[in-house]
Amino acid sequence: MAQYLFGAGKIFATPIQDVYGKPVDNASPVEVGVLQSTSVDISYDLKELHGRGQFAVDAARGKGSIKCKATMGRINGALLNSIFFGGVVADGGIDVVTQTINGEVVPAGGKVTPIVPNAGTFIKNLGVTNSKAVALTRVSGVPETGQYSVDAAGVYTFATADVGKTVFISFKYSATVAGAKSGLVSNLDMGYTPEFAVDLFREYKGKFFGIEFFRCVSNKLAFSSKLDDYDLPEFEFQPMADDLNRVYKWTTSE
Repeated sequence: MAQYLFGAGKIFATPIQDVYGKPVDNASPVEVGVLQSTSVDISYDLKELHGRGQFAVDAARGKGSIKCKATMGRINGALLNSIFFGGVVADGGIDVVTQTINGEVVPAGGKVTPIVPNAGTFIKNLGVTNSKAVALTRVSGVPETGQYSVDAAGVYTFATADVGKTVFISFKYSATVAGAKSGLVSNLDMGYTPEFAVDLFREYKGKFFGIEFFRCVSNKLAFSSKLDDYDLPEFEFQPMADDLNRVYKWTTSE
C-alpha cells in the first residue's frame, strides 16, 4: 500500500545548550503539546553556469537553508525555555493579574483590603474604577472623592464621601502554584542563543515518516489571543550542522 501522510504529527524538543552557551546536562525532552501544524522548508541557492547559449550548461547547489515552523495548543514553560528563552527556570512561583469582578463596597472608614487569591502576596496596584468604569485617581495623601491611596500591603483607602460606593480594584499578586514556572530574560549581548534538537515524527495507517534535526535555534515565538478562541502559539526554528557536521536524518516507511 502506498504511503500517505495525514495530521499534524508529533514534535519533541531537547535542549542542548542554554542562552549563555552552557551545555545542558541530563536534558529533558519536552513534547510540543496539542500540535496544530508544522512545516519544514528546505531550500538551496542554485548557481547556474552559462555560455553563449540561452540555457545553462550546468547547475550546482550553493548555500542551503532550512526554515521550520510549528503551531501548538498547549502552553508549557519547560518547552518555551528549551526552544526560546534558554535561561534559568524557577519552579512554583507565579505572578498573576486579577480584578475584584463583583466589586468592593467602600465601608465606613474607607479602607478596603481585597482578598488575594491562592493565598498569594500583593505585589502592586493596577488601578481602581468606579461602577461606571471611570478610573479613580491615586494619591499619596488623604484621598478626596474620586481618589484613593494604597500601601505596600495592598490596603486601599477611599474618601469618606465615597463610603457605600462600589469600586473595582485591579492588582498583581504572587503565589505558589504546583507546576508553575518563571524566568527572567536579560538584555544579553547579541549572538547569545539557546540551542536544541528536534525530533519530528508522523504516523498514518501503519506507515512512518520522521526527521531528526541535531542542532536548531529559534528566531520567533508568537502569541495571539482572541475573544472567543484558543491561543495557538507559534514558533519558528532553523536547523544547522552540529559538531559532527550532521544537519538532519530522515526516515520513511516507503
